[in-house]
Amino acid sequence: MEGLEQFVPQVYFEQIPIKNLVSNQEYQRNLSVSHVRRAAANFDLYQINPVKVSRRNGINYVFNGQHTIEIVASVSGSRETPVWCMVYDDLEYEHEADIFANQLKYTKPLLPYEIFMANVEAGNDKHLIIKDLVESYGLTLSNKRSRKGICAIATLESIYDKYGFHGLDRIIRLCLGTWEGDANSFSSNMLNGVARLVAAYGDLLKDDVFKDKVGAYSVKDIGRTAKERHAGSLGYAEALLICYNKKMKFGLQWGSLYSGKGRKPEFYIAEHDEEAEMDTASPE
Repeated sequence: MEGLEQFVPQVYFEQIPIKNLVSNQEYQRNLSVSHVRRAAANFDLYQINPVKVSRRNGINYVFNGQHTIEIVASVSGSRETPVWCMVYDDLEYEHEADIFANQLKYTKPLLPYEIFMANVEAGNDKHLIIKDLVESYGLTLSNKRSRKGICAIATLESIYDKYGFHGLDRIIRLCLGTWEGDANSFSSNMLNGVARLVAAYGDLLKDDVFKDKVGAYSVKDIGRTAKERHAGSLGYAEALLICYNKKMKFGLQWGSLYSGKGRKPEFYIAEHDEEAEMDTASPE
């Protein structure tokens, strides 16, 4: 053990009441009230990390854990509440600022896939439901793109949160039935593009028609059209709608795709306003 002390920080742990902690240094970021509220609403005692404190001139300066102490204060309802602190008493102000600035420089963040699978191991309901749903179609969750593999993990969670189990089920079923497991058909933009159509048209969007008409085009073709029209998932939704409506006398109305989305894009105004005004019938 001799000589190894140089790799052990000279700190000690102490419970310090929140009221005795100071976090108003210039290098600190502004406190995010929304983050504090969100974390407080989902408070978990086992997720609290020790607060890093520099004790200078008898004052406890927080240089890592500013939000932690505010979350604990919010949940407990008192600034008398103590938190575990990792106390340094050999730091200068400049050294504190340097540590704060570089604390995450060599930290490898968890990937969405890693977080998701850890939640599965923890037995969290939402993640188990999504995993079972994906696997029920002979698909797999993956950390890289592959045939019949879905690596857009965060997108699956987002769609589930927004549209529920049946919404996610329909979107996965449409993508699989249309492109038969093509790896690119489960990209974030494609999944969200299909989700936009499902949300905008509901039962007016016929699954069998979608698979037949949209499936006539490759994922790459749709991706190229999407890039020409609009960035992100909206471009994909527009490209998919073009394929779906092609050669239909009464297709799905374009206006529904932009409901509540603000001003219509210029290409929509130029190409579809007249058609939308004339088309008052349902797609059926």
